[in-house]
Amino acid sequence: MMDKAAHPLLEVGHIKKYFEIDNRRVLKKTVDDVSFAINKGETFGIVGESGCGKSTLGRTIMGLYEKTDGRVRFDNQDIAQMNRKQRFLLHRRMQMIFQDPYASLNPRSTVLDLVAEPMDIHGLYANRKKRRKKVENLLEEVGLNPNDLNRYPHEFSGGQRQRIGIARALALNPEFIIADEPISALDVSVQAQLFFVEKSCKKKKD
Repeated sequence: MMDKAAHPLLEVGHIKKYFEIDNRRVLKKTVDDVSFAINKGETFGIVGESGCGKSTLGRTIMGLYEKTDGRVRFDNQDIAQMNRKQRFLLHRRMQMIFQDPYASLNPRSTVLDLVAEPMDIHGLYANRKKRRKKVENLLEEVGLNPNDLNRYPHEFSGGQRQRIGIARALALNPEFIIADEPISALDVSVQAQLFFVEKSCKKKKD
């Protein structure tokens, strides 16, 4: 049972993200004063209509967008106060599954390199044989054929590309994953498949 006195894994406090438009004379308030906390082991959902700022919020939490105001704390550490090395290490613990499987994968990279990229950045597998084996295992976990390592994104369907994105997000065994509507643009049958893939991966990690 979780210790109620423990701090949340993620704490978002009064976060704001405004974009400057019309030569800085107008500010678009995409995310305006959002607060919540997520404890370790919890699943937290944000619901809203298309264009309401869900994706922007996720990207701001990840640091892909610079926040306008507010705070984001991960494991009781203020992300804004972290130095470059601390942020680098943080990204081993936080990952994101992007909404668009067509735009989030480099079309010039093979599946092997796409999934292994986070591991390469963090220097997890100097041995190429172990690196390849890890990617094969990840592909099997998300329901893809490990023999497809040398294929490119354009050779896969939308559902398969999203599975590749999920495999990449799981590559570092992160403690926290932001899933930005990873199944919203897919057929209902594929949505069901990906739902069970994500549940299966979560159980294996737990």
